Amino acid sequence: MCAMTSLTLSNGAVDFIDEDRLGALLNAPPPAPAEVREIIAKSLAKEPLSAAETSALLRCEETELVEEMFDAARTLKRNVYGNRIVLFAPLYIGNYCINDCLYCAFRRSNTQAVRRTLTPDEIVEQVTALEDSGHKRLILVFGEHPKYDAEFMARTVQQVYSVTSGHGEIRRVNINAAPLDHDGYKIMHEAGIGTYQVFQETYHHETYSAIHPASTRKGDYLWRLDALNRAMEAGCDDIGIGALFGVYDWRFEVLGLVTHALELQRKYGVGPHTISFPRLQPAHGISLNDFPLVNDEDFVRLVAVLRLAVPYTGMILTARENAEIRRKVMEFGVSQIDAGSRIEIGGYTESGDAQCMDREQFALGDIRSLDSVMRELLQDGYVPSFCTACYRLGRTGEHFMEFAIPGFIKRFCTPNALTTLMEYLVDYASPETRKAGDALVEAELNKIPDSTEKSDLIDRLEQVRSTDKRDLYL
Repeated sequence: MCAMTSLTLSNGAVDFIDEDRLGALLNAPPPAPAEVREIIAKSLAKEPLSAAETSALLRCEETELVEEMFDAARTLKRNVYGNRIVLFAPLYIGNYCINDCLYCAFRRSNTQAVRRTLTPDEIVEQVTALEDSGHKRLILVFGEHPKYDAEFMARTVQQVYSVTSGHGEIRRVNINAAPLDHDGYKIMHEAGIGTYQVFQETYHHETYSAIHPASTRKGDYLWRLDALNRAMEAGCDDIGIGALFGVYDWRFEVLGLVTHALELQRKYGVGPHTISFPRLQPAHGISLNDFPLVNDEDFVRLVAVLRLAVPYTGMILTARENAEIRRKVMEFGVSQIDAGSRIEIGGYTESGDAQCMDREQFALGDIRSLDSVMRELLQDGYVPSFCTACYRLGRTGEHFMEFAIPGFIKRFCTPNALTTLMEYLVDYASPETRKAGDALVEAELNKIPDSTEKSDLIDRLEQVRSTDKRDLYL
């Protein structure tokens, strides 16, 4: 397979990852305490940090200052997102792949992988099972293969939106798939997708080349780095970036993500909608012996630093992590998690309680049911949310940055989250989760001063409880 940069890149496309500069930043002396505190204060003012400022946080090793970073990340999370946690589920559509990534069970040379693409009828079965558990938001995952071109993915998106079961419906479909050209992104945008995710995996050039053979599409570093620029130019203004932590120095990858976010902000006036930070996990037919895996302590820290560096960007914590680490990390700035996840092709109806490693891209650390995760969130004081109002009303990108203040949270985010939570409690929750949810809803209502807005919220909640009305949002 030839390199892809012969195809059209974005306008003025460049490799904006200056590896020497980022390396020099990480090798600089430890920052003075006053510098660290100034950077934290800038972040708490909801201003994005530069790569140099982020590197200072990464180089700081004083225990007291590190704890101040954690406290600031908690505060920033509360100020921008409140106590809401948005939930979604991944749905793997097909695992054929022409790439040969050394860390992935779906790589083309792994003859042990069971290859499959869901049929239209099987997609309906999977989506119905997800709706019947309470999900409203999905991310569709595709291998990189000619089978999965933009037209195929767009048809799949439209089919997912068309499936309903009882009160169940999918209100937002995100995409995790291969980079496309401009025409491909236009097709996806017209299909009504939410976020289009493309992860660089690693921003370190030599490592990227070592784990992505040059004879594959993914071997072209610039084609992938430029992927979301093309998406923006094609009208997909809701995009997600990510790095796979554990293939190179985690501190460098943090700087790569921050640099990427700043570049998108510079060129288009808005950065990525989400940042993902998955850790490398065991996979069928894969050896992790030669990878610089990230320990739990460093993982918690990188999440906190990312929260401080990109105040307005959503942060996604996946079920790659086990329940314990997910519970710990969530307080440091995570805004979205998946729950009840299965990543086998057909896993929501066929897999039972055990993971089928020859059908998975990697091992999951948390395969608890959606209801179990919901109950834990409620007991920990979070408001689980399935809200999609901002996306459907255009409150994204620059508009979200304008609104992401405590007043916006009180006026829109909390009421919409509580309404979608009530949908779950009435339609899908176990008795134990319903009890915990009702108590949390009451506690949240008690926090809201008496007003017309509060009366309207109480009315919407009662409509969900006592009628068939759903999807009531501001």
